[in-house]
Amino acid sequence: MSIRLRLTAWYSGILAVMLLALSAAIYGFVYFNTYGDLKDRLKVQSEQTKLLFSVDRYNGELKLGGVGPENSNLYTQIYTYGSKSLSQSTNMINFGLRFDYPAKDKIAKGFRNVVVGGNQFLIYEMPIEIEHYNNNPVAVLQVAAYVNEQNKLLERLKNILLVGSFATLIAAFTFGLFLARKAMSPIGKVIEAANGIQTGNDLSSRIEYDGPPDEIGRLIETVNSMLGRMEGFYTELEDSYAAQRRFVSDASHELRTPLTTIRGNIDLLQKVWEMEPGEGKMSEAEVRQLSMESVKDIADESKRMSRLVADMLSLARADTGRTFEIEPVALEPMMTEISRRASFLPRQAEWVTGDMSVLNGKYVVGNKDYLQQMLFIFIDNAFKYTPSGGVSLDTIFYQNQVGIRITDTGIGMDKDEVPYIFDRFYRADESRGITEGIGLGLSIAKWIIDEHGGSVEVVTRQGEGTTFVIWLPLLFAPPLE
Repeated sequence: MSIRLRLTAWYSGILAVMLLALSAAIYGFVYFNTYGDLKDRLKVQSEQTKLLFSVDRYNGELKLGGVGPENSNLYTQIYTYGSKSLSQSTNMINFGLRFDYPAKDKIAKGFRNVVVGGNQFLIYEMPIEIEHYNNNPVAVLQVAAYVNEQNKLLERLKNILLVGSFATLIAAFTFGLFLARKAMSPIGKVIEAANGIQTGNDLSSRIEYDGPPDEIGRLIETVNSMLGRMEGFYTELEDSYAAQRRFVSDASHELRTPLTTIRGNIDLLQKVWEMEPGEGKMSEAEVRQLSMESVKDIADESKRMSRLVADMLSLARADTGRTFEIEPVALEPMMTEISRRASFLPRQAEWVTGDMSVLNGKYVVGNKDYLQQMLFIFIDNAFKYTPSGGVSLDTIFYQNQVGIRITDTGIGMDKDEVPYIFDRFYRADESRGITEGIGLGLSIAKWIIDEHGGSVEVVTRQGEGTTFVIWLPLLFAPPLE
């Protein structure tokens, strides 16, 4: 059973009970008001008639003075058991009415309904007792009233209340079901939206609702908000899957090249070394020279694969949310060491460093090893893409941050490429196949910067060089040395 049907049934049941109680109260009120006065009149008439009975002083017989005051609306009858005589009021005689009287030992004082000649009467019946007769009933007094009109009125009232209540209940059930369906129709929209999401992948649908901000309105608002969040999560998940697929595809491509080179050299060596002495046109010196070149190629490609695997491991750790231990790091000794070690990197450009003494007493919160790895990535990239000219390293300060600036006069890049340079395996089209690299360094560097709460700024122009500024928050409460 649906919720709207259950609600309608509950409301209709409550309404039925209330209508039943109201109808009973109305019927009881009319009944007691209709019969209350009539019963009082019957009792008064009975008491007045009772006073007319007396005993004869000479023979002690019961004497009846009449049937009491005449009343055209009341009918009086007295039956005397001793003389077996029946006395009636004039209106009873005129209409030829006669009521059945009970046996002497079965007289019960009270009211009862009788039907005489198709007419309904309410009779008040009481025994007549005389003191000289040992208080035994000597007669029965019956005072009646014609109640056809009253009974018809009550019957009509009962029918009206029953039919009216039943009709009201049906109307209330019908309109209640209509209103419940209308009130619950937004819930149907929620169900349709949920079914649409379950059977498809469209999370952009929203539930339209222009009603009041009641419970259903708040529910729809919550569902729409939940759909929005689900759409965001789904989009992020799709982007993550797409990035993962690109990552696997690019990693497979990058690994296939050195593996192909290694396999080719190994096949060549195997073929050369399996030759019998004197077989072929190559001399021993030429075979030795070929072997040395093949081994060198294998070693170079193995190193390249090792760097690729190490970089992929770093990015895999970043993807799993793994962090590193951090502590206050003194900037001056770290930057001095980096500038010294960078001078030994393979390069063709001139290496220029600024004054690192300005970093004396300055600290950042981070991991020294990862900070060095990040800076060497930027410096190594600057050397790679600067075939002539110079590469410089210096620092600047701005709003409680230190900026480590690495500037080169190399090939630069187009501004449209800047948003993608930190993507994995991304390399500018001009550098593909020309400059050595696999396109993971800047992705690792960006992850390290993000983990240190910093940011990176890029200024570049094609053919004129590139400047990277790595901003890191300064620590103003360094440990005591």
